[in-house]
Amino acid sequence: MESSRRRFLAMAGLTAGGAAVGIGAAGCGTAQTGNRPGGEQSRGRPGASGETFFVAGFQWGPPNNFNPLGPSPAWPCGNAQIQLIYETLLRFNMLDGSLQPGLGAELKEVDGQTLDVPLQEGTKWQDGSELTAEDVVFTFELAKDNELSYSNVWEYLESVTATDPRTIQFKAKSNPLNLLPIRNALATTLILPKAVWSKLDAKKLQTDTNLKPIGSGPFTIDKADQTQINLARFDDYWGKALYGTPAMTTINHPIFRSNNDGDLKLESGEIDASQQFTAQIWKMWEKGKPVGTWLKEKPYYLPGNTPLLQINNKVKGLDNPLVRRAIAFAIDTPNIAATAMSDYSDPANASLILPTGYEEKFYDQAAVDSQGWKYDPDKAVEILEGELKAKKGSDGIYELPDGTRLGPWTMITPTGWSDWQTACEVTVKSLKAVGMDVATEFPQAPQVTSKMQNGDFELACWSASGVSPASPWSRFRDLMDSRGAAPLGKTTFFNFIRFSDPAVPGLLDQAGAATSDEERRTVYQQLDAIFREKVPAVPLMYRPLEFYEFNETNWTGFPTSENAFAPPMWQGAGIQWLFKLKKVGT
Repeated sequence: MESSRRRFLAMAGLTAGGAAVGIGAAGCGTAQTGNRPGGEQSRGRPGASGETFFVAGFQWGPPNNFNPLGPSPAWPCGNAQIQLIYETLLRFNMLDGSLQPGLGAELKEVDGQTLDVPLQEGTKWQDGSELTAEDVVFTFELAKDNELSYSNVWEYLESVTATDPRTIQFKAKSNPLNLLPIRNALATTLILPKAVWSKLDAKKLQTDTNLKPIGSGPFTIDKADQTQINLARFDDYWGKALYGTPAMTTINHPIFRSNNDGDLKLESGEIDASQQFTAQIWKMWEKGKPVGTWLKEKPYYLPGNTPLLQINNKVKGLDNPLVRRAIAFAIDTPNIAATAMSDYSDPANASLILPTGYEEKFYDQAAVDSQGWKYDPDKAVEILEGELKAKKGSDGIYELPDGTRLGPWTMITPTGWSDWQTACEVTVKSLKAVGMDVATEFPQAPQVTSKMQNGDFELACWSASGVSPASPWSRFRDLMDSRGAAPLGKTTFFNFIRFSDPAVPGLLDQAGAATSDEERRTVYQQLDAIFREKVPAVPLMYRPLEFYEFNETNWTGFPTSENAFAPPMWQGAGIQWLFKLKKVGT
């Protein structure tokens, strides 16, 4: 389930950008499209009041809470399509890495340790009260005093203060000095009204249902039941003068049983835009349907995340970097790109840096080619037999000279995450083909989350931080920082693989304290070289930060790579395109 996956990964400390990735799975409830709540028809009424914009791919079960601090808030109060009800100070644009205005007018760098954010003029809550710096300070201090999904920013924050009623100052710690996760928090932390949330006991911060949320955004909850979530346009939105007024008066999210239901409705035009995985989407426009994605040609989507084969570096056999390197050469990543990702991905490279988009400036293809790996099972066997001196047993499975058998190992990923399950099946088949004993297992997502955090796994398809104001630093931190590696059996929120290299912590701090992209690139390349040498994990595929697809039967004006006025995002700076859409025929 899309929204559930994002929340599981956020709770696990994997998402730096407040968003992760996912493929929709079977949900609950019966979808109802084509009708506005209350029975009023909105289709086929160009120019009439009550125009509805239909979306899909975020909510796969009945909404039971709209608490942005809780573990599983319903759309749109979680990590997906933020800015609709609750807003952030700044808005991240994945195309260029910029932080654009939100509730905050700009980001001022006072000095190398201090950031100021003045609020926009006239910011208000939906109950009409003023949204002030006091609300922002309160929101951040909630995470200092309580264990919340964004509490880890306080590893780097010294203080958050209101220098006046309309300006907030963020002071970074001097050791380690790192503004990257602070910038990320400015773009992902949903600002809450102090007058509402200060009344809650700390024990209820994550359990309160918040069924009638009071935010600052351009929409409110109109109706929510087991069939749909319907948002109503808030015409007293404080940001009208800056951002305009959306053409739609309601946004409706039907709750489908499966991806297939959503696919059919997207193709027919009953869904206007979707964030769910849709296999072979190009077949829709080959049929003449007005369906589009960011790119006209493969891979259609802009990569924003890298699901990986995460390898428990403490497991006997897997603790050997040469075994892990053999694994990297053995995996049929072109097949994963073609099948699991439906050709929405190029074969993944031997790097923790995304090769396109905002992170491209940090990427070094020459180093990847000379130091890395690609699908080559003969090379995998050469490493096993030549460098490791492994011998095949009578069962066809290799053993190392000390008697360590390469398996049995189990590769896990959550049930229902079908693209990741396919990636697991391809990986396991690849490893078996070169003489390793590996099988798949697909537990429920909460079980996988627990296993990852406690190191109770051998191999897993799991993600790390997506593109964000803190990436690729956050991705290297997630996978390679030994300061986040609790002993096996103890809960940790990053470095689930328990990798350790003495050079990594210092390099991470050096990258965090760097004052230019060129400085960071130099350090990132050193980290990437360690990654390629030690192979703590193996990138399996590229995925978009969020899926972005649309049907222009009813609405037009969606951004594409050829008309890139807004990024292909639902969160952050992606809110811009919602304000620019026009009803067909108007």
